[in-house]
Amino acid sequence: MASIYSPSRENAAVHIGRVSSIIPPDGKVCIMQLTDKQFSEIKIYEGRKKAKPETCSVQLELF
Repeated sequence: MASIYSPSRENAAVHIGRVSSIIPPDGKVCIMQLTDKQFSEIKIYEGRKKAKPETCSVQLELF
């Protein structure tokens, strides 16, 4: 499983286009888009202990 952070819907559309262009004939890809708020509210459990969700990487912008 891989995850890509996109700061906007337009940026996500670019990544989705790239992925869809390289899917092999017998491949299967599922893409789920979440807002930052939705992602921050994900609950992850491993065994009986509650685990913290991964934090988003810092997006650098150059002007």
